[in-house]
Amino acid sequence: MKLYSTNLKADEVSFETALIKGLAPDKGLYMPKDLPHFSEEELTSLKDEPYPEIAFKLLSRILEGEIDEASLKEITYDAYNYDVPLEEVDENTYIMRLDRGPTASFKDFAARMMARLMQYYLKKEDKKLTILTATSGDTGSAVAHAFYGLDNIKVIVLFPETEVSDRQRKQMTTLDGNISAIAMDGKFDDCQALVKQAFADPDLKHLNLSSANSINIGRLIPQSIYYFYAYLKLREFPEEIIYSIPSGNFGNMMGCVFAKKMGVPIKKILASVNENDEVPVFFNTGEYSKIEPSRNCISNAMNVGHPSNLARLVMIYGGEMDETGHINKMPNMDILNNDIFSTSVTDEETTAIVREFYEEYGIFIEPHGAVGIKGLLDYRAVSNDDTLAVTLETAHPAKFPKEVMSAIGVDPEPPQTLKDVESREEFVEFLEADYEQFKNYLKEKLD
Repeated sequence: MKLYSTNLKADEVSFETALIKGLAPDKGLYMPKDLPHFSEEELTSLKDEPYPEIAFKLLSRILEGEIDEASLKEITYDAYNYDVPLEEVDENTYIMRLDRGPTASFKDFAARMMARLMQYYLKKEDKKLTILTATSGDTGSAVAHAFYGLDNIKVIVLFPETEVSDRQRKQMTTLDGNISAIAMDGKFDDCQALVKQAFADPDLKHLNLSSANSINIGRLIPQSIYYFYAYLKLREFPEEIIYSIPSGNFGNMMGCVFAKKMGVPIKKILASVNENDEVPVFFNTGEYSKIEPSRNCISNAMNVGHPSNLARLVMIYGGEMDETGHINKMPNMDILNNDIFSTSVTDEETTAIVREFYEEYGIFIEPHGAVGIKGLLDYRAVSNDDTLAVTLETAHPAKFPKEVMSAIGVDPEPPQTLKDVESREEFVEFLEADYEQFKNYLKEKLD
């Protein structure tokens, strides 16, 4: 696999290099030059296999030549040792529950695979690495747990102090060891900007920094796998499928775009956002404008005013967007809008969906999953398209007890993994959203 930068000013690299570096030296995001296309026969042969075997077989083609098959199989089965339920709502609607991993978030799928791949390459080269990651909620906890205790890797997580839930925060701050958690006086976009600036700072080059955010291609490729999985379990070739994806930084949605390019018969991708509506406005008008500061919504992990992965999406559809959000070349908006539908969901609508699904179906949904469901309902209202659809539940409802209680008056029972963090001591540092302060912190911590 060869990868290039969305800014088109950096050399092509291998998957290993892109994974370890995270961000290209020209501040662009790495994109695969080519992805394999899986035939109907290849995919049908996997229909009855469990998730880790499907992941292994697909990744062995996608990462061919990058890692030996025995190591990849061991890594895959170790990473995916939990269930991936497909919950039926009605004959045309399913919820894919991506909340059964160790941190009860869909981020486990990418973070656990990514951590193990990084450790594989670093051990082979006898190198060490420091991961910087910005989080609006679930990324930080998933990354912290995925990398916790690994010999060759330190992790520094930045999160907006007032915009994560108590359980999200405790999943990041109760580990210590090789994990450092920083509460920032700012927004997620401020955290993300500091991380990107650190990567591009020549004064910090010697610190060997990398990313576990969805700016890293090592996050997106594992996330493409569950779109194959749901299709194989619910459809027969050449039947089509629709996916509705709660979207913030748009990494999860890009995984779906990759799956479509690799052969999954996806009729429509629904990118549902909260009140940070810069992407649906862009799709509808062709004008892109960042939201600064991002709007604070109850689906807090999606409070993103400038999604990094939009640059990748623009590139896929023939355009060019730099890291600041400036579009140097417009994508083909007709084809993009034919493939992808994006809608914005208010907090009031989000709460109403949480309530409706509990009262009508007895199904617990948290705010992010509710945004995905409302996006599907919005699409069906304007299209009259009843193609079988899968909407993604990206976090366990117990991660957002206040919001769920407010909507339905019931506190969802947390899984054991969430219960375990409640009484643990927290280790957290506090910084302002100031680059010089952050830079000095990194030098003192890592030099």
